[in-house]
Amino acid sequence: MATPHAPLTHDPAQLQTGRQAGTRARRFGPLRSALLVGAAAALTLTVLPGTASAVPGDVGTADQAAAKVAAAGHQLEVVTEELNEAKVVLEGHRNAVREAIEAAEAAEGRLESLDGQIRRLARSAYTGSGVSSFDVLLTSGSAGEMVDQLGTLDAIAGHTNEVLAEVSLAAEEAEASREAANEATAEAQRAVDEIAAQQRELETKIADYQRQYDALSAPQQEVVQRAHGGGEAQPVPSGVVAPSSAAQVAVDTALAQVGDPYVWGAGGPDAFDCSGLTSYAYAAAGVSLPHSSKSQAQTGQTVAASQLQPGDLLFFYEPTSHVAMYIGNGQMVHASTSGQPVKVASFNAMKGDFTHAKRIVG
Repeated sequence: MATPHAPLTHDPAQLQTGRQAGTRARRFGPLRSALLVGAAAALTLTVLPGTASAVPGDVGTADQAAAKVAAAGHQLEVVTEELNEAKVVLEGHRNAVREAIEAAEAAEGRLESLDGQIRRLARSAYTGSGVSSFDVLLTSGSAGEMVDQLGTLDAIAGHTNEVLAEVSLAAEEAEASREAANEATAEAQRAVDEIAAQQRELETKIADYQRQYDALSAPQQEVVQRAHGGGEAQPVPSGVVAPSSAAQVAVDTALAQVGDPYVWGAGGPDAFDCSGLTSYAYAAAGVSLPHSSKSQAQTGQTVAASQLQPGDLLFFYEPTSHVAMYIGNGQMVHASTSGQPVKVASFNAMKGDFTHAKRIVG
């Protein structure tokens, strides 16, 4: 049984806390809520109870064990894909932190520049270190000229104050954004850690069920494969033609991984889970896909099952927890489930669990 990947760790930036609480709640409330709801959904997943060892020759017990192995494999994939999605969200938070830091540094740089330019000009206008209102009064050739020069000084001072106030506000907002993004990232990391803990617990269960699976007869093992693996592996087809060069590279790359082991949370190059395989295949074509079946299901153009082309992604179960790649002629390639390598399988064998398809490239 493959061991899970260690959860991501987070190195938080050194930020002050406690400021702009209302702003943080407004900006990150929906995202935080969505993330924690996803975590809660995974953490309340019912773990199947342990089962007794299959008795040789006891068909009923063996069939029940096969069904439980298949069900446990699906539950574990659901949690794994929740974990993958949480990592995608977490990376988005980290990007937000980086952007907030850059914004704060830019605002501070503008303030420093103003200190050296506009503030100096403002001081000279009102403190006597240069042209002052009194100087204007003494040197003006006429009342009109004096009014014009005084108006210019006031305009400079007014503009300076406006810019300073604007930049000061921008700096405060950038700092608040940085603080809020860091806080949201910490919450995302907690969710990832919780889901990873649940994944480890389920993997212990699946190891028990795997021992039962190994004790089943070949026909009974096929029950498990049909339930969540698209049936028996089929030969790798030759001459698959995709509708675009990018889709062709993705298809060829996915097919080249046939035989590689299924490992929960793996994204290549030598082991994969379902979304890890599809993201790896499209990365070879220069197309970035998140390592999450849920996120991939929201990418690209929706296509009908009757209009499928090689390279299209097929999504299964509700909510989405499995993805495969269509390769034509009613076949697909996918990392199916634990104990099964990446393989070519019949799309029809899993069509009952199919929800929708997406075309990633034309």
